[in-house]
Amino acid sequence: MDESGGSGQPRSGTDETAEQQTDRTAPTTDPTRPDATRRTPDAPTEPPEAHTPPAERAETDPADAEPDSARPADDHPAPTSHPAPAPAHRHLAHTGTGPDKGPAPQRPEPRGGLLMGRPFGVPVYVAPSWFLVAALITWVFGGQLERVLPELGAARYLVSLFFAVAFYASVLVHELAHTVAALRFKLPVRRIQLQFFGGVSEIEKEAETPGREFVLAFVGPLLSLVLAGLFYLALQPVEPGTVPGVLLAGLMISNLIVAAFNLLPGLPLDGGRMLRAVVWKITGKPMSGTIAAAWVGRALAVAVLIGLPLLTQSGALGTEAVDNVGMDTVMDALLAAILAAIIWTGAGNSLRVARLREHLPELRARTLTRRAVPVESETPLSEALRRANAAGARALVVVDADGNPVSLVREAAIVGVPEHRRPWVAVSGLAQELTDGMRVSAELAGEDLLEVLRATPATEYLVVEETGEIYGVLSAADVERAFVKAMARPS
Repeated sequence: MDESGGSGQPRSGTDETAEQQTDRTAPTTDPTRPDATRRTPDAPTEPPEAHTPPAERAETDPADAEPDSARPADDHPAPTSHPAPAPAHRHLAHTGTGPDKGPAPQRPEPRGGLLMGRPFGVPVYVAPSWFLVAALITWVFGGQLERVLPELGAARYLVSLFFAVAFYASVLVHELAHTVAALRFKLPVRRIQLQFFGGVSEIEKEAETPGREFVLAFVGPLLSLVLAGLFYLALQPVEPGTVPGVLLAGLMISNLIVAAFNLLPGLPLDGGRMLRAVVWKITGKPMSGTIAAAWVGRALAVAVLIGLPLLTQSGALGTEAVDNVGMDTVMDALLAAILAAIIWTGAGNSLRVARLREHLPELRARTLTRRAVPVESETPLSEALRRANAAGARALVVVDADGNPVSLVREAAIVGVPEHRRPWVAVSGLAQELTDGMRVSAELAGEDLLEVLRATPATEYLVVEETGEIYGVLSAADVERAFVKAMARPS
């Protein structure tokens, strides 16, 4: 997922690696990101052998998969990252419904502070940090009003608060420009969040072409420039030195600053995204564009850190030149440090997310799936594990009388049952009921696979062929390990 961040500066947000929760739920891509958890089930006397993954897949010695401390007792199939080879003879079990049947699972809505509305169907949140910056703007702008309009007295702070709200409304328009462009290109937008240093439009997928990437980045600064022009026109008939005149002038200047800052050619700013699109177009490689724009962004961060205090102290930005170090100089240096840190970390995040996207296609449901055996709901755990070991399987699927899967036995629950109690514990008491979102197509890979797992967080998923035939069980822990392993490899 891409994000347009910091008063509209795009940055990549699928930099979320796989989340590891206490119950080991599905890994997530956000990054920037939030999601939910799951449930339990039943089934024949002499169940059919499960459909097993193709024999071509390399066999993995359970002893090499994980340390003994992480495994269940000896009669439990050891969790490894690759399924064991299929036996030569097998019968087929079926899901009863294909992988695409039933309503699509709904992803839990992300939270991000106070919900303000849903323009174009996209939730807009105000983060708690916004109230801090609103108070800061009110205080700073109020101090300026005291010099310009001393007759206002304490009312100047009400005028300053209005300015802070109006300024962030302009930032929201900037972000909505990114959002509308993304929706126009059929890119899902997760949310818009107004926060300490501007706004973030969380766009979940990358533009398919450099041209669209350029447009998606440019529309934000363009709208800020348009707003600055509108405030300038509105300012013309207004008498200078009045409250409306000061407010309109302040909003014009602030939107010009937002546009100019975001057009700087370094990630995670809009200008950096535009530079990335240009390099992508020239080289044909999006990764080359990301690397170039990210390093320009880092150089920009250093320039802001050193140059901004020097420019303000020398009077080059329209302020009076200062020879000594005072409170204003300290505040300028602090602001420069914060801006530099935001740009530097945003550039680094963009590089990391680009590398993540480069390795995502390596995550394939078919190669990560564990072989499973079907068992009826009243089967004792010890017997179920014996059958699994005999078949070289590492997962248990509870099926009904017709051989249709109804639930998955949770690996964590098996580990928690002492070996001497296993003959007396039915597998149904350790199973998680299958929902539509827990049925995963064996053809899924990369971002599509992670999207499905994020939509229905769980510890295990039933993997099925397009025909509805059971292929095996996918463990969220296996996906997470494969994800981390892929990210550790150099690009």
